[in-house]
Amino acid sequence: MSYRDASELAHRLGQRAEAVCRHYLFNGCRAGGYWLVGDVRNTPGRSLYVRLKDSPKGRSGKWTDAATGEHGDLLDVIRESCGLVDFKQVADEARRFLRVAPAAPMPSTASRSSAARGSPEAARRLFGMSGPIAGTIVQSYLQCERGIMDLRETGNLRFHPRCYHRPERHGRVEVWPAMIAAVTDLQGKVTGVHRTWLDPRRLDKAPLDTPRRAMGELLGNAVRFGIGGEVMAAGEGIETVLSLKQVLPGMPMLAALSAAHLAAILFPATLQRLYILQDNDPAGEWACSSMVERARAAGIEAIVISPQLGDFNEDLCHLGIDAVRNRTRMQIGSKDIARFMAQA
Repeated sequence: MSYRDASELAHRLGQRAEAVCRHYLFNGCRAGGYWLVGDVRNTPGRSLYVRLKDSPKGRSGKWTDAATGEHGDLLDVIRESCGLVDFKQVADEARRFLRVAPAAPMPSTASRSSAARGSPEAARRLFGMSGPIAGTIVQSYLQCERGIMDLRETGNLRFHPRCYHRPERHGRVEVWPAMIAAVTDLQGKVTGVHRTWLDPRRLDKAPLDTPRRAMGELLGNAVRFGIGGEVMAAGEGIETVLSLKQVLPGMPMLAALSAAHLAAILFPATLQRLYILQDNDPAGEWACSSMVERARAAGIEAIVISPQLGDFNEDLCHLGIDAVRNRTRMQIGSKDIARFMAQA
């Protein structure tokens, strides 16, 4: 990416400076024409200030940390608050945010028009109110409970500290922290979200009858990790897909969230080879068979890869990453091993 492209991204983020701060620096608050927070990594405090509007003193989106003297723009905020490394990841996350962020500062809850429960608009609002997963229970859940240590390309996962859980029938509405996953279409537009409510004491799913739920327009869409190209992998669950991504970090992947939705995902026009992650149960076998037929009818090479246990996260947790790597190596093409597989 050229300097001009980066400058344009920073300028567009600056036009939505307050929305950026509310999303990535949610531990801070607005004070006059500035957003105050502890530092660029979203630590609570008031030493870092972000300019929210253009003024003779500077452009909107520029920030300075009075404690350290550091300064920068909102691309730096995204990089540090999300724990990203290379600039391509930062740029991809900035573009994703700009597609779903409000054009103006978010109004108060009282002045906002309501969105129908379960609608794509309600899903987009929930995702917009959620923050990065770095340093939260979501990161702890994925790494400690699920063995998913490498969290690159997980910009579509977010953390909400107080997400409502409504019972299926009668009962009390409860509030739990949650992992919020954006469901997107082929153009990257958020069409829905998937919620996983978490128990902060056990770092596992919350003790609810239905600790996972999705809402919005799901059919054909998915939770995406990486930008799809000519080769990609698709599976059912978020944790299942991220488990395989531990050994194939460079391969774009998507989680369809269920066997039925896996069978119905839409294929990118650029796709030439699709790896299908099979769950070892009847629903998983049916979904893979349907996917193979659809892919081949579209002229796409389809290859089913299967775990040793029930799914790839079970393999990762119970057999270890070396077992997942070795089993995957036996099932994918040699060119894709060289291109995508992380070396031990």
